[in-house]
Amino acid sequence: MKTFFVRALTGLLFVSVLVGGILYSPMSFALLFALITGLAVWEFTGLVNGYKDIRVNRFISTAAGVYLFFAVFGFCMNVAGGNIFVPYLLAVVYLLVAELYLKRPDPVGNWAYTMLSQLYVALPFALVNVLYFHADPVSLQGGVVANPVLVLAVFIFLWASDTGAYCVGMLIGKHRLFERISPKKSWEGSIGGAIVTVAVAVLLGNYFDFMSLWTWIGMSLVVVVFGTWGDLVESLLKRQLGVKDSGHILPGHGGILDRFDSSMLAVPAVIIYLFMIQTV
Repeated sequence: MKTFFVRALTGLLFVSVLVGGILYSPMSFALLFALITGLAVWEFTGLVNGYKDIRVNRFISTAAGVYLFFAVFGFCMNVAGGNIFVPYLLAVVYLLVAELYLKRPDPVGNWAYTMLSQLYVALPFALVNVLYFHADPVSLQGGVVANPVLVLAVFIFLWASDTGAYCVGMLIGKHRLFERISPKKSWEGSIGGAIVTVAVAVLLGNYFDFMSLWTWIGMSLVVVVFGTWGDLVESLLKRQLGVKDSGHILPGHGGILDRFDSSMLAVPAVIIYLFMIQTV
């Protein structure tokens, strides 16, 4: 019972801070997700540094990830040009070249995990900016308008999918979805989660009409599929590293990566989907 209340309280605070930060202002959004990015990269690099002969530079990797988020934020707001990415590129070059001089036992492994910290962790969080400033083309009229609804919708879809999958899976789940990596996930649960998420998409589509109802439904299905894959990718990573949770920063919920694993594939997938819809 104590564990349940700890999980419930942590979950409530987590959702409140996330929703409040997204909706309050562009600056609160930027500060919140820059913090999340930094914590996630720091957590990831800490995990991999405990694996065999791997040793990556946690400080520079984390600083580079946070800088990438702010750089994309400024670029999307049209307050900075492409040259804002030069310091980030220099940091990446340094992380590669440094291995030539450090004489560590597994430099290729260090390169791989260092780049993974940027591609797998930092980049998806930076791309959240693209969703945040992806406004209605009709009302945009050449300016930049923040549209936090799309960012919030991705997380609402992920929560709906997780909740639906858990409830349906507990009731009727029999056929394992990916037993080798996540033995608790079932096909029945995943389908149930998808149905719940589509229902939520219909509600959002009727309330926010800057996208058609079918676009909302399509987006919800993209989130379900890629969110599930994102969860499985992190599960595979933890199995490889031999850990149960990515961290302990959120009591009863594990680490930052445990809470955002689904979004790290869902966010890039939604962006691709929306750009494809625009060009069709």
